[in-house]
Amino acid sequence: MALKSTIFKASVSIADMDRPYYGEHAFTLARHPSETDERMMVRLLAFIMFADERLEFGRGLSSEDEPALWQKDYSGTIERWIEVGLPDERTLRKAAGRATEVVLLVYGGRAAEIWWGKEGSTLSRLANLRVFAIDTAQSTALAALAERGMQLQCSIQDGQIWLTTSDGTQTVLIEPRRLLETG
Repeated sequence: MALKSTIFKASVSIADMDRPYYGEHAFTLARHPSETDERMMVRLLAFIMFADERLEFGRGLSSEDEPALWQKDYSGTIERWIEVGLPDERTLRKAAGRATEVVLLVYGGRAAEIWWGKEGSTLSRLANLRVFAIDTAQSTALAALAERGMQLQCSIQDGQIWLTTSDGTQTVLIEPRRLLETG
């Protein structure tokens, strides 16, 4: 018997002073049986960082042809392809050929550092790629916010992302570190 995805409901209020972008979003997130809370929350963080009315979650781990998130224009052209984790270089190359912009959020501590040391120079050749690293302590704190019913307030200013639970009992600071920006 195959394991089923776990369903999470998230309500996120975003105030991004850097772009500026302000919005209320409600999501139903399906966490694949092989996905951790940390990865699911990094996917949510990716949405928060690049929030747009046309940004949507892909089918994720169950589909190799779709990213974690993507944004298409009204004609169906992929404007932004967002991956999380430590994807294969071929996946990013393929995405760079299909999308105007490719964004990658890496996390995972030492494994991410090793991966970046191995793949960084090759990936720097892609003309439309941006790569951000999320510190292990920050991604772990982000994962601790995961609940089946989440209500989060998010403020973004000067590259700092503050996430607070609706009851105000937990606040997490995320400071994505830019590893690469081509194009």
